[in-house]
Amino acid sequence: PFEYEKTKKAVERTTRWAKRAKEEFLRLKKTGPSQILLGIIQGASFPDLREKSAKEIRAFDFDGYAIGGVAVGEPAEEMYKAVDATIPFLEENKFRHLLGVGTPENIIQAVARGCDSFDCVIPTREARHGRAYVSEKNGYKTIDIARSKFKDDFSPLDKNCDCFACQNHTRAYLNHLFKSGEILAIRLLTEHNLRFYFELMVKIRKAISGGDFAKLTKNYKNLEKN
Repeated sequence: PFEYEKTKKAVERTTRWAKRAKEEFLRLKKTGPSQILLGIIQGASFPDLREKSAKEIRAFDFDGYAIGGVAVGEPAEEMYKAVDATIPFLEENKFRHLLGVGTPENIIQAVARGCDSFDCVIPTREARHGRAYVSEKNGYKTIDIARSKFKDDFSPLDKNCDCFACQNHTRAYLNHLFKSGEILAIRLLTEHNLRFYFELMVKIRKAISGGDFAKLTKNYKNLEKN
């Protein structure tokens, strides 16, 4: 839960930090490498504080923006509420990054609300624990490759994936690697999960270009967790 007054003070502190960061960035830019600087928007789940933060950070004319203070344990609807309260106050010609997000369905919903890019530990963290993302017709499912049910499964991890793991190894072999404690298991699943997320972004781009994004937003879901 967020406290309003504490959040308001945090927003004001973020604005002060942003001012100092922009001034230092411009100073260093005179002699340093060419980079971009993003301003971070805060405000928890309070629409008025999100608006306040967005307007104050926008005034510094950053190269783009990052929406922060989400994906910290709150329900997904609260996350979307924060995004909805922020996006209208940011320029459309500058990209909007959503910090710490998220699951495939979170990403699709955030794109629908105007977010352009994301960062999250989910693909790699899940891989370290043996969990793989497998594409399905109307979404995806996650599987725990370390479960005994896969020890005699000689099918690819994901028949629709062209990553090295899926093209060269079976579920049974990956199961064996995890059971044996081989670091290769983590490496292969990490590569696969990252490929899955990359292809998700390709799918989103194609759906937007083809006019089918509304359908993707409505239908895409986690079909199974096992």
